[in-house]
Amino acid sequence: MLNTLILEMKIIKKKTKNIFTKTKLPGCDFVINQYVGCGHACLYCYANAICKWLWRMKGKKNYGKWGSWVEVRVNAPELVKGKKIKGLVWMSSISDPYQPIERKLKLTRRILENMDKNIELAIQTKSNLILRDIDLFKKFKKIEIGLTINGFEGKIKELFEPNSSTHKERVETLKILKENGIKTYAFVSPIIFNLVNVKKCIKETKNFVDDYWFEILNLRASGKEFQDILRKRFSESYQMMMNKGKFRKFVKNLKEIIKKAKIKTPGIVIHYPEFKIIKV
Repeated sequence: MLNTLILEMKIIKKKTKNIFTKTKLPGCDFVINQYVGCGHACLYCYANAICKWLWRMKGKKNYGKWGSWVEVRVNAPELVKGKKIKGLVWMSSISDPYQPIERKLKLTRRILENMDKNIELAIQTKSNLILRDIDLFKKFKKIEIGLTINGFEGKIKELFEPNSSTHKERVETLKILKENGIKTYAFVSPIIFNLVNVKKCIKETKNFVDDYWFEILNLRASGKEFQDILRKRFSESYQMMMNKGKFRKFVKNLKEIIKKAKIKTPGIVIHYPEFKIIKV
């Protein structure tokens, strides 16, 4: 399956002038994107909307359907050499550093080999491939690794996140990382009414996760294809996202679930009716 994905993927090789980019994203100071685009092909991914917006701004044509291409910044391993960065660096914001093509290219691994081990680093992924690089993680003085979890299984997983690791594999990955002395976090996202059991996600990971982030689906940035599927096949979920009263009630119930779990979290990220982080 993975070999087929790699063969079918359109690879665009690029060189970039800078690999550490300042950001205003909550919780970090810099982002690093050695890949742009992602072979996990998650149907709801907001990075798709960001890439389309950037291309429009630059007057460029896009590379095709999300998940069918990936831009590879081939000189990234050289660009991190000797760089002293103050602040938290997050890998990655518009891609997954351990998407299927990484198994062959090892671009992320080469970056980690060359990176200053004093850099404060956070890595987020949906792939158990990250376990390959535990030897490198142990060399960093300050590192945390997060897995995106949501409990999608079966046909919903196949529809929403076709090429990523299974929920069970991600939970097991968090456990193994923690057993190896690495600080972990769970990014519970996208939280969708009736489709994601947050209480279950916490229960399955609580014993080996240090921190949690929670994010309710960014419906606006999820794209027309996903929105149409949600509206037609999961109408109750869609209607909740479109009704301010129902949405506020959903957020209130979610806060109670998280409070009762007694876990460490900065809060719940919401995008409707506006972007903000709700403290729990």
